[in-house]
Amino acid sequence: MLKALTSTCCSHTSFGANIRRHVTFGDLTSPLLRVLQGQNRKSPYVFRRFFCSDSTDGSEPVDPEVKRVESSDDEAAADSKSSSAIVSTAFRPEDYLTVIALPLPHRPLFPGFYMPIYVKDPKLLAALVESRKRQAPYAGAFLLKEEEGTDGSDLEKNMYELKGKDLFNRLHEVGTLAQITSIQGDQVFLIGHRRLRITEMVSEDPLTVKVDHIKEKPYDKDDDILKATSFEVISTLRDVLKSSPLWRDHAQTYTQHIGDFTYPRVADFGAAISGGNKLQCQQVLEELDVHKRLQLTLELVKKEMEISRIQESIAKAIEEKISGEQRRYLLNEQLKAIKKACKFELGLETDDKTALSDKFRERLDPKKEKIPPHVLQVIEEELTKLQLLEASSSEFNVTRNYLDWLTALPWGEYSDENFNVNQAHKILDEDHYGLTDVKERILEFIAVGKLRGTSQGKIICLSGPPGVGKTSIGRSIARALNRKFYRFSVGGLSDVAEIKGHRRTYIGAMPGKMVQCLKSVGTANPLVLIDEIDKLGRGHAGDPASAMLELLDPEQNANFLDHYLDVPIDLSKVLFVCTANVLETIPGPLLDRMEVISIAGYITDEKMHIARDYLEKMTREACGIKPEQVEVTDSALLALIENYCREAGVRNLQKQIEKIYRKIALQLVRQGAVGVQLQPDELKAKSGSVANETVIVEGSDNTAEAEIVVDSASDQNPNSTDQSGTSEDTLEADKIHESETLEKVLVDKSNLDDFVGKPVFHAERIYDQTPVGVVMGLAWTSMGGSTLYIETSQVEQGEGKGALNLTGQLGDVMKESAQIAYTVARAILLEKDPENPFFANTKIHLHVPAGATPKDGPSAGCTMITSLLSLALNKPVAKDLAMTGEVTLTRRILPIGGVKEKTIAARRSDVKRIVFPEANRRDYDELAPNVKEGIEVHFVDDYSQIFELAF
Repeated sequence: MLKALTSTCCSHTSFGANIRRHVTFGDLTSPLLRVLQGQNRKSPYVFRRFFCSDSTDGSEPVDPEVKRVESSDDEAAADSKSSSAIVSTAFRPEDYLTVIALPLPHRPLFPGFYMPIYVKDPKLLAALVESRKRQAPYAGAFLLKEEEGTDGSDLEKNMYELKGKDLFNRLHEVGTLAQITSIQGDQVFLIGHRRLRITEMVSEDPLTVKVDHIKEKPYDKDDDILKATSFEVISTLRDVLKSSPLWRDHAQTYTQHIGDFTYPRVADFGAAISGGNKLQCQQVLEELDVHKRLQLTLELVKKEMEISRIQESIAKAIEEKISGEQRRYLLNEQLKAIKKACKFELGLETDDKTALSDKFRERLDPKKEKIPPHVLQVIEEELTKLQLLEASSSEFNVTRNYLDWLTALPWGEYSDENFNVNQAHKILDEDHYGLTDVKERILEFIAVGKLRGTSQGKIICLSGPPGVGKTSIGRSIARALNRKFYRFSVGGLSDVAEIKGHRRTYIGAMPGKMVQCLKSVGTANPLVLIDEIDKLGRGHAGDPASAMLELLDPEQNANFLDHYLDVPIDLSKVLFVCTANVLETIPGPLLDRMEVISIAGYITDEKMHIARDYLEKMTREACGIKPEQVEVTDSALLALIENYCREAGVRNLQKQIEKIYRKIALQLVRQGAVGVQLQPDELKAKSGSVANETVIVEGSDNTAEAEIVVDSASDQNPNSTDQSGTSEDTLEADKIHESETLEKVLVDKSNLDDFVGKPVFHAERIYDQTPVGVVMGLAWTSMGGSTLYIETSQVEQGEGKGALNLTGQLGDVMKESAQIAYTVARAILLEKDPENPFFANTKIHLHVPAGATPKDGPSAGCTMITSLLSLALNKPVAKDLAMTGEVTLTRRILPIGGVKEKTIAARRSDVKRIVFPEANRRDYDELAPNVKEGIEVHFVDDYSQIFELAF
């Protein structure tokens, strides 16, 4: 019977699922069936025997020994024959006051119902097998309590780990005395008989407890309220049976093993087969008041009825939807067949609108599963709209362009990223020398992506002077991550529509740069380089800096809204890399969304490596010169860096190296050298186009030059000849002969002037020994760092003529610093030499050389004080000392910026000792060892410490 029930109830409502799991209570008798089906109108309570018991209160359990009821009269015999009730043999409840406790994870076991459970504990299973060998094997089945934050699967998993007191504390007090009917492997089959209450624990492994057998509270069988509640339960069950023919079929099979009908059994029956949660069912099990138990059961079966109604409505809605979709599908297929017949049989071509729709749908089909539902809905609406518009209308073109953009975007398509840290590190080192901070940040990004299995987009801002490689770093990062690369510059951008797109109502409307980027690269996770973000403009068309906030905000760009597309786009996987020369001009809210990595510039050693390993090799290939034809010595490169290219970046250094190699190329050609002719593929790789190639060939008399234009078609023919009729084999032989006779061009420090002209920069150190009143300071500029002299001189002297005159095109900040320095210097002189009236009686002129260069900044205070005191005390400052730092009126030294640039400038001027504010010690410690090499740094927080170092 269990097999028949299980095979019939496969995938229906929770009502049927609970019957399949928990119910083998025999079956409903014919009178009960008639009442549930609404056939017995006289009395809803004419049940002879109901649920495995012959007592009126349903308290006696069923014994394994089954006996048929023998009745003398015909009616009793007929009932006995139809119901086959089970009666109990002699049974004493006091024999089962100590039972093995079985935990139930999902639902409680009700008296009269069947339940299979799995027992994973070997000791517990062995104890049950031993108990099974007895004449009346019984155990206690108790529901397991849930802990907060766990679901049903966790509860079942952890149930087998609970032992002894832990398990005892997690069991509900009220359970069911369960008969062990059979054991198959680790599956135990139970039938519930009566309610139990745990009183105390007897043993821990397996858990054995003492129990009390509990019965329902006495009740009046003739109570009208009790009858009405019971009838409502049965009536609701009848409605459920009406709504599903499946349950009527089941009810007709339940014709055996039925005991007498009682109100408690009706309550247990309704609760056991309902879809209520386990706590509600446990509440029914624990309730001893029959009326309250019936009320609780009524609530559960009413919910079951409501679920059944909802199921019917859902099934009806789905059926209508499926039938509608099938109808539309058939109509579309018929329409396609008609169009196909018109095309091939009648010779009619499809119109432009149909061809356009087919083109758009062909684009959609490969990625239809990846397109978000809201976007797919918009596309379908626009395709329908396109069919209704006239091809000559302006709205038709607007809709067509809109669909072209929507279908061309890479919805949900991502490139395979490189999560190999070592390979990425190798790629970054191939393209750039140094830049440890940037490379480390990118490797961290890759490592996080490898651990997570996916990578989220970030916003990195590379700030630094021009020419340090910010833009090329973005390209290298894209290559290291195996992402597509897209660059757009926002320098001077004043139109918000360039970022957010135009409204489709305007003529010539276009999406913004990000939508164009996604269409161009074909993936949704490219690397986007936003160049010159510190030079964003602001015009009549809005504020682009504010429009960039949505683009660069990680919390918003997952739903970036372009005005043209008007549907959200996910930019959360895009890696944004911004570049800027200075951070001060970037608006605060925009800067707050970016992770800033400063690139200070390169020292001489780094420039030497870059020139030798990167720039020279690249320039030599671009000029078509072989390595064995030219040699540029280290001394020439060093002189080039120090006397011509002193700025922080290497762009000017690259220009000077290109200048050298261009002159060498001219010199080689004049000597008769012929470069290697590149094939069209090589030309395309190097210049991006297969343009005509011009080769200058020296004539045999060394006086005339012939210009030969070789187009791509002739290059592809290995047997083609040039315009003079000379074959390629002859040219190749001439190249070999001429290369053997050419002399190697040597570029040294002595002849560097012949290639790049006279030196642009001279030594920044003006004085070998600084005179009185002159102190070397350190300054930061947009080109990097530089040394800066502060000079003071006595103009005239006389009583009461003390004054300070400033020159050198100083900004307001430096003018204020000079006034503070003058006040502090007078106070220090008064302490050190009270008898010296120098400042009171002397007019002083303070000058900062290079008057054509504007100078401003809060870091020259201590240098000015030292210069004034040197003049007042008539003592020169040590020649190898340079200092920087702002001073307050209380002589405190405030921190400064540009520590790396200023350190590089000090090394360039052969300064051995530097004075930095104490607050900048951490910045100095982060510098690379080669930057700090050979420099002694003194960190001060009060000017008195500088005074001791200087004098």
